[in-house]
Amino acid sequence: MGILQVQNIDLSFGDRTLLSNVSLTIGEHARAALAGGNGEGKSTLMKIIAGLMPCDGGTITRTRGMRVSYLPQSDIVLKDNSVYDELEKAFSRYQENLERQHEIEGVLSHNHSDALLLELHNLQESLLESGYYDREQKIFAISKGLGFSAGDLKRPCSEFSGGYQMRIALAKVLCEDPDLMMLDEPTNYLDIDARIWLLNYLKTYRGSVFLVCHDKGFLDNTVNEVYELFNSKLTRYSGNYTFYENQRRLEIEQLEAAYKRQQAEIERTEQFIERFRYKATKSKQVQSRIKMLDRLEPVVVPSHLKTLHFSFPEPPHSPNDMVVIEHLTKRYGSQVVFKDFDMIVTKGQRLAVTGHNGIGKSTLLRIIAQQDRDFEGVARLGTGVKIGYYAQDTADSLDMDGTVFSQVGAYGTEGAIRNALGAFLFSGDDINKKASVLSGGERSRLALLKILLQPASLLILDEPTNHLDINAKDMLLRALQEYKGTIIFVSHDAYFIRAIADRILYLSENPPAFFNGDYDYFQWKLNEAAEPAKVAGAAVKAAPEVAVRTETIDRAEANRIRNRKGKLKTEIDSLMSRIGEIEDKIRETDAQMNMEENYSDVHKISDLANRRKALEEEREELEALWMEKSDELESM
Repeated sequence: MGILQVQNIDLSFGDRTLLSNVSLTIGEHARAALAGGNGEGKSTLMKIIAGLMPCDGGTITRTRGMRVSYLPQSDIVLKDNSVYDELEKAFSRYQENLERQHEIEGVLSHNHSDALLLELHNLQESLLESGYYDREQKIFAISKGLGFSAGDLKRPCSEFSGGYQMRIALAKVLCEDPDLMMLDEPTNYLDIDARIWLLNYLKTYRGSVFLVCHDKGFLDNTVNEVYELFNSKLTRYSGNYTFYENQRRLEIEQLEAAYKRQQAEIERTEQFIERFRYKATKSKQVQSRIKMLDRLEPVVVPSHLKTLHFSFPEPPHSPNDMVVIEHLTKRYGSQVVFKDFDMIVTKGQRLAVTGHNGIGKSTLLRIIAQQDRDFEGVARLGTGVKIGYYAQDTADSLDMDGTVFSQVGAYGTEGAIRNALGAFLFSGDDINKKASVLSGGERSRLALLKILLQPASLLILDEPTNHLDINAKDMLLRALQEYKGTIIFVSHDAYFIRAIADRILYLSENPPAFFNGDYDYFQWKLNEAAEPAKVAGAAVKAAPEVAVRTETIDRAEANRIRNRKGKLKTEIDSLMSRIGEIEDKIRETDAQMNMEENYSDVHKISDLANRRKALEEEREELEALWMEKSDELESM
């Protein structure tokens, strides 16, 4: 265990200041997130803290012996070691002790020494307590939780895809059991089972966690403090991610009001300058106002917290039965993906398809979208159904010589298309870039927007949020909630599924299982099972009477939990509102304390100071109550 302190870190690239006087402290058992817009420098700051990148100034200190492990966002390429051998490297820190132990044993085989016997005893005790001899069990447990089979551990790392190599790297960090884990987008390549497992692992982890993540549900259930990096400055907020967003929303409302006042003041000042610029009697006032404009600090709202807007075109008319699947059997060689599978998707339904990677989710969506016809059985769309299909490789269909704007310009007026591009994180000169120079993530965002701008009665979306930050995800989420058509989507983002789906299809090695209702009930069923993959088959294998009885009990318990959670959320929102009101009063009191007629009057300033202290105490009580309610909600 230990404490890490970052003090006054500065970093510039040319004339751009990326980090300025950045400081933070990560204490024992910390659970902290690093938030900020794209390009603000989150990954750069993590690399500096991890000692992988130099900075222009500042210091980083840590408790003696404190171990820090860092997982980058991407670009890990592993060689030909087996997965097991790669994970066993996490225990290399014990190698020095092992070598010393063997050295002492060699000496003692020829000469007796009480001092060496004592040293050997201490080394052996230390290794026993460290868990070194249980490393095989730990490697198996962590790798299994992240989706690797026992057979996978014997395979060379080079045989796995880039996403699974990142999983191996994450497993290695977990096996290292450091005092501080720094994780940059750890959920990017995890399916829903692995995300739930990692979430539960981090809840009981003994050390500290500092992470960047675009999964709001994961953050809300993991962290209790958020550091925001914006305009090269770092600011700390207590609470989980939603609490941080609510706090920032109040601040942004004040920022936007200040911005409007500032713009009005600028306009008045510029009018004054223009009117009296050539009047000798006003030259001093004109110069004074010009200097004032030069000194004016512009009010800027953080890009990752701006409210983005996007709306779908009106969907065409559609029948009641949108998708009908009967006796579907799909094979890849000897591997059976679906066998005698039936499903109907009706008009207006929002079906989430989930399950671990490689189980057949994308295959099912390709079949529904009529992109894969190599199967047995029936898979048809209702008469007149017009689909919008986004696949993970849709970006490959873009015109690489076309600009960002030209790819989507035909689907609306120029103003509307510019607004839509801005909502999908393309702004300014970005819209004139050719697709060939865009990153993989930018191409995926553009391809998704191109699909969504075209009228469709059925949206088929395969991992639509993969390359969106939290703000853009919220924008898409709101648009999908308002969309009047039917949606079938694959996602591993719990927050996204919870907000949209009214039915969940869970695919596993067992027969596919449908869960009617909300995501909380589905997740509860996964957590309840010792192995999540067994959930889907449980009801099929049980006797019908037992299955019905168990389902009734489960639903009753789920309803009780849902009702309590609803009450807790209402209470939390109310507390958040009251805290905001008190913070407004504190700011108002501060303003009064800064007035000369008050701070020059002993009695007035004393009364104001007492009032401020009382308000702070009330805020602390409400924040403590908010944390208590939030902890209860998290535990459920």
